Amino acid sequence: MLQSTRVINDVRRQQNMPLHDRIIPYLETAGLYHLARLNSQWFWVDEPLISTFIERWHLEIHTFHMPFGESTITLQDVAYQLGLPINGEAVSGCLTNFDNLMENGRPTWAWFHKLFGELPPQNKVKQMTVCCTWFHERFWVLSTDVSEETVRIYARAYILMLLSSQLFADKNANRVHLRWLPYLASMDDLGRYSWGSVALAWLYRCLCRGTNRNVVSLVGTLQLLQS
Repeated sequence: MLQSTRVINDVRRQQNMPLHDRIIPYLETAGLYHLARLNSQWFWVDEPLISTFIERWHLEIHTFHMPFGESTITLQDVAYQLGLPINGEAVSGCLTNFDNLMENGRPTWAWFHKLFGELPPQNKVKQMTVCCTWFHERFWVLSTDVSEETVRIYARAYILMLLSSQLFADKNANRVHLRWLPYLASMDDLGRYSWGSVALAWLYRCLCRGTNRNVVSLVGTLQLLQS
């Protein structure tokens, strides 16, 4: 278990995208700027500490059984540590019914092309995921004289990486899932959602999975357990 966690740590460290000044207003509107400002050290996971927490996690009541009593991670913790909004509309559907959320039945990759201006090469694509290295290669440098529409594309790429690799990381640690396209299509509406609530729900789900002895990869926003 600890070896798998260390692999995810290494990948996360490599996934940090440069925070260009011109994309900051979009992150502020989305309620994700504080999360973006957290440096790479914050996303580093203390494997022994997390393993101890996993061993004390109770599936039935979503709490940790500690020597001093029961405790858990709350929405207040998420808001304080990550700076995420905890009020607003629910983030739902995209995690389980991605295919049903395609706008007017639009093919996924046609939608991707419209939002990012181009398609990744086939060797960077696997089903509904794109290799993180393509986003690094394509969106690492932002020129100062580009149009605002280009800045929006870079902001979408940054937010997609932030959601996929930091906030809602899964076992595909080196790939980005396209389930977030419905939200990225409306950049001005991102701030309406309760990102803190869905982050906490995802953490609970990952902790429950982690208690299974057959699971060897620890994922989710586990940093909330060590801050």
